[in-house]
Amino acid sequence: MRGGPGQLAAGRYRLTDRPEPLCAHAVDERTGESVLLRGLELPGLLTTGLDPEDAAAAQADRLVRRVAAVGSTAPTGHPRLLRGVGAFVEDELLWTVEERPAGGTAAELLVGGPLSPYRAAELAADLAGALRALHGAGLTHGNLTAESVLVCEDGAAMLGGLLAGVAQEALAEELGGPGGRRRYEVRATLVGAVAERWPLDGGPAGDCWALGVLLHRLVTGRSPYPEGGVPELVTAVRDGRREHSAVCGPLGPLVERLLQPDPARRPTAEDVRRELAELLAGAPEPVDEERVARAVMLKPEAPLVPRRRESVGGGSKPPRIPPSLLGPLLVGAVFVLLALGMAAVVLFAG
Repeated sequence: MRGGPGQLAAGRYRLTDRPEPLCAHAVDERTGESVLLRGLELPGLLTTGLDPEDAAAAQADRLVRRVAAVGSTAPTGHPRLLRGVGAFVEDELLWTVEERPAGGTAAELLVGGPLSPYRAAELAADLAGALRALHGAGLTHGNLTAESVLVCEDGAAMLGGLLAGVAQEALAEELGGPGGRRRYEVRATLVGAVAERWPLDGGPAGDCWALGVLLHRLVTGRSPYPEGGVPELVTAVRDGRREHSAVCGPLGPLVERLLQPDPARRPTAEDVRRELAELLAGAPEPVDEERVARAVMLKPEAPLVPRRRESVGGGSKPPRIPPSLLGPLLVGAVFVLLALGMAAVVLFAG
């Protein structure tokens, strides 16, 4: 599928927009819902003893079946999970399909600058709920990034990208084997230097680590690990070389625990959801949120001193005495009191 708006893909998806070569917005003509298509190039797999075309067809069939299997296992109807519709192959491209309500990605939101810790906490709480549902179904997401998070028009966050992540991991295994250097090289090409995609471990703990990286990115606008290239990134993750989580303000302690190298020491998705709910329950009023967040980020361990209110009637405040004049004024007052005392003694003595 290499056409533009108006083209029909897989006999049912009518393209409405093509923002990138491997990304398309479409309408499912069977259901009428808006969907997002993400493509993955399928290089020919030349298996010994098989005709190249047969090998490529077999490879594509295996990938589609693996993606479909995960899609059928994922929870349906969860308010914070984007539903995976399916996958198909067309023109040597594997396309995954998921529902797409109105909104923009977290990556697009970050173009306007970092978020306040409390706004980031709201989004992360939604994502933690989605991860909890996936983990409860025995699934790992593995593709939690700013690009896979949809921020809806009502401000809520929804987690997508599950099927696209499965397709990438499956292709890396098809081309590079179950592990080793070859698989790493293929995966590096497919995934790129995106810190959230390179945890030291997989499973639910790996998803929670990725959530910690994403939280840091939402609050600071950058990854806690260097992203100049995959080798540099992977080495930094392995060595624990990253920016300190104190820059995340009130979210710092949680981010620090999420990025622990030992997966057993990381909070679960449910732990994260509960902790963020408690943080948000004590969040400042929206009008003060930016000022408080900035103060906490600059001095994460210092208490906040509330600004003194102006008098209700709008009258002027008494002038403050400069500290440099306090000493001389006190000495002068002592002399005045002594003189008054002596005068009193003379008066009463007659």
